[in-house]
Amino acid sequence: MKRSLFLSVGFSALLGAMGVAHAAGDAQAGKAKTAGCAGCHGVNGEGVAPYPPLVGWSEEQIVERLQELKSGKLIDPVMNPMAAMLSDQDMADIGAYYATLKK
Repeated sequence: MKRSLFLSVGFSALLGAMGVAHAAGDAQAGKAKTAGCAGCHGVNGEGVAPYPPLVGWSEEQIVERLQELKSGKLIDPVMNPMAAMLSDQDMADIGAYYATLKK
């Protein structure tokens, strides 16, 4: 009993240290969700000055950045309200789509 409890607590701590895994993104769904992104980040994620390109970013990088914007950890007057409307699945889908684009 003690061993099971110890393993369970240890496993939970390990998962917590690794961070919560997000659901795998769907690139096709993400493409449909990025229509509003193109004005600043370009139709193919190439970026429109002064906004950054997203092409070349991994799904994980995009999800992390969107989570930081949504939480307020990263402040951007344009992106904070947009990120606030996104679910975790939306973020994963958008990240999966941009990750498929090549420079």
